[in-house]
Amino acid sequence: MKIAVDAMGGDYAPKEVVEGIELARDAYADVEFQLFGQTDQIKKYLKNDDRIQIVQADEVIEMGDEPVKAVRTKKQSSIVLAATAVKEGTADAFFSAGNTGAILAAGLFIVGRIKGIDRPGLTTTLPVIGVKNQDKFVMIDVGANADTKVLNIYQYALMGKYYAQNVNQVENPRIGLLNNGTEADKGDMNHRKVHDLLAADKDINFVGNVESRELLNGAADVVVTDGFTGNAVLKSIEGTALSMLSLIKTTIMDSGTKAKFGALMLKDAFHKIGGSMDYSQYGGAVLLGVKAPVVKTHGSSKADTVKNTIGQIRQIIASNMIPDLNQYVVDHNDELQQIKDSIKSSK
Repeated sequence: MKIAVDAMGGDYAPKEVVEGIELARDAYADVEFQLFGQTDQIKKYLKNDDRIQIVQADEVIEMGDEPVKAVRTKKQSSIVLAATAVKEGTADAFFSAGNTGAILAAGLFIVGRIKGIDRPGLTTTLPVIGVKNQDKFVMIDVGANADTKVLNIYQYALMGKYYAQNVNQVENPRIGLLNNGTEADKGDMNHRKVHDLLAADKDINFVGNVESRELLNGAADVVVTDGFTGNAVLKSIEGTALSMLSLIKTTIMDSGTKAKFGALMLKDAFHKIGGSMDYSQYGGAVLLGVKAPVVKTHGSSKADTVKNTIGQIRQIIASNMIPDLNQYVVDHNDELQQIKDSIKSSK
């Protein structure tokens, strides 16, 4: 399998991207890489070009660029060229740590949407804490679409189900709808409509509404929501985890010698706690609903996170998830059209 990489995207590119790709190359003997970017910059950090091809990209889409405009005008940028490689079939997946909006735009306009999926959704994997037989869950959408319709969230459930089954190896994933209460009549009218659609679908193991405070407690294997809410919840979880770790450290340092000695004795336990809360161990965010894997990792990612994300992409490709999802949409076209019609008629 071959992965097209935007080597210039991210706060520490190309150094950390190149080093992460080399770690992944050494870990996965069945993966080849195309690194798109400024050749002279990439070669400064590349120690061994075995199974790594460098492709010159004269332009870079910066973090501050307007995403859609940049994708349309910077045709020789590393993001556009990497996405084009996937579209043309010379690569199986596209990876970047760069401008999120530009990655989403390239995925949608260049790689292309699966026919029948109205709006692709951005998916991330988050940790479950202290629950036997479950260590993670999937949440979709976490930022691709701020304005989301009932049909979009319903389709997120279908896509999340396939991801959990094929990539996370969950046999019959429990699907939950993020809401402000667990009762069926909670939320605004759109949330109630989504709830009823999911509850009526026999192909989906719907467990009802879930509250944000229960996410890390294993309330569901897949949690669906609109992109605005999902992004806010994701950043809240990340910020709370960082704040708690900082609070523990500050409290220990301000509590005298006895506390410091105790912390030293618990050093391994603290590292384990920090590792449990680090969702970068599961890789990056996946744009589900496009014709090939498009994966975005955090802009501040270092080499280890890049390597983890490549492992995730490798698993997505090997699982055949996207062709399976595409076939499901084709096979159930009539049913999906009926759902669309029922949503329109209920407005």
